[in-house]
Amino acid sequence: MNSVPPLRLTNGQPAERAALPIVPFRKFREQVLYSLQQDARLAAFYAVPRQGTTFQLVAVMAHGGSGDFSLISTDIEDHYQALTPGCVQAHWFEREIAEQWAITPEGHPWLKPLRFHRSYRKDNDAWNRDPATEILPGVTTYFRVEGEEVHEVAVGPVHAGVIEPGHFRFQCYGERVLHLEISLGYQHRGIERALLGGPTLKTISHMETLAGDTTIGHATAYCQAVEALAGCVVPERAEAIRGIALELERLANHVGDLGALAGDVGYLPTSSYCGRLRGELLNLTALLCGNRFGRNLLRPGGSAFDLEEPRAAELLNRLDRTMRDITGAVTLLWNVPSVLARFEDTGMISRQTALDLGLVGPSVRACGVDRDARRDFPSGIFKRAPVKVAVGKSGD
Repeated sequence: MNSVPPLRLTNGQPAERAALPIVPFRKFREQVLYSLQQDARLAAFYAVPRQGTTFQLVAVMAHGGSGDFSLISTDIEDHYQALTPGCVQAHWFEREIAEQWAITPEGHPWLKPLRFHRSYRKDNDAWNRDPATEILPGVTTYFRVEGEEVHEVAVGPVHAGVIEPGHFRFQCYGERVLHLEISLGYQHRGIERALLGGPTLKTISHMETLAGDTTIGHATAYCQAVEALAGCVVPERAEAIRGIALELERLANHVGDLGALAGDVGYLPTSSYCGRLRGELLNLTALLCGNRFGRNLLRPGGSAFDLEEPRAAELLNRLDRTMRDITGAVTLLWNVPSVLARFEDTGMISRQTALDLGLVGPSVRACGVDRDARRDFPSGIFKRAPVKVAVGKSGD
């Protein structure tokens, strides 16, 4: 197809905004959909205000095979033809754009608020809501399945956890879950807007508290963005410490999820063990910097804490012991017939569906897709210490 070449960037590579090509909307739409058909993934899709009522709509496609990103943009005003009908990966992005800038994606199949806040454009609203009426999180239209034996189960938003509260609506037929819809935004604090005019002394704290369980992940992303713009070279030792913290955070979250899965099917031994073992992994992060979630560990340019040899040896010993305990706890789970009966053939996702949705992480790898950002778009220590990617097949 004849098209304007997109801007190609590797992970952490800066570029002038003027280098981003602007094409007519029809070409923009064609290029985005074509890239996604060629196994790219929609990594970001957002709007940037320009002059007057004009906005620059930007799409960022991730190409795992080549290890880079392609960026293309177009100019729009208060509406445009939605991409979601041809690209389900744009679904939440387009809802976010509508909520932030009162820009309507025409033809969007389920256009509703995402975080339940006022538009950044005063006196403009994609849903024409009364400015005098308070916007309450979760108060919106929900999908419903009708039928005599269908029932609805509501969960949250109040729950005991460090992650953001969420409201879940399950449409069920007996034990079979036909549909799940999630509503978020209960702790939306407007951090993106608070960053304007920065950085300030509060900026790194904002990054560390974007999500309760991803302090290191978000702080690393922020530091790498600042370092790229500043042309800063991070010492290898600091990159290694960041990598250790990232892996500890990942392990803690995965172990917590395994415990939650056990709890969901009523198998309390593994549920209880994993709760404790997640705590052991968090304590290893505290060994790095004094905080179990890793707050105050990272700073643009490096790390605020070193890892001396005695603490490194202690970390390795405790990690080895914890991993043995994790193996034992999870082995219990996989050897109980009643547990397997609850898990098998439940919530299966095909490889094609995973690709269509743009899934990442363990979810997409379980579906037979060899995708891992640490290997495909490496940064920091992962450029010199490649990870071994575990890929499943069944999507179960």
